[in-house]
Amino acid sequence: MEIKFWKDKDKKLVDPELFSNVAGTLAKDIAKESNDRTNTPTQLRKFYDEVIRFDGIIKTKPEEFDQLLPYIKMLNAKAAYAYARESGGKPLISGKFKDFISGGLKNVNSRDDFEVLASFFEAFMGFYKFEYEERKKEIKQQREQSNYAQNRGGQRR
Repeated sequence: MEIKFWKDKDKKLVDPELFSNVAGTLAKDIAKESNDRTNTPTQLRKFYDEVIRFDGIIKTKPEEFDQLLPYIKMLNAKAAYAYARESGGKPLISGKFKDFISGGLKNVNSRDDFEVLASFFEAFMGFYKFEYEERKKEIKQQREQSNYAQNRGGQRR
């Protein structure tokens, strides 16, 4: 998934929809692929925490961005690993989350790009927590309805 950061990069104008509509829509799409093992907030938080760690380093030592960029881009490999690794027969992250990481990192070529990615990730995480909780409620309701239907099988009507 490619994420367009800039309305006008030369003027350093971030896309005005990036931190609201784009982040919210992405969170909703990724939450749809979530379950009790895939895309848990704890798992996604690991990626977010790494981005925030790099962001802190870059803000205090901006001259180190070029040295850090290969390690920032290594998040692609970590996302691929988490996607390939299974827990209970389910991947730790979904394909859409892996694509979000790779698409976002593809656009990072400067400190400004990385700063926008870090802010976008922050907005995404806020929306995701809400969407994930809604998804959990939905799954719980489905399970309860399924159990109710199974338990009624032997009843007379």
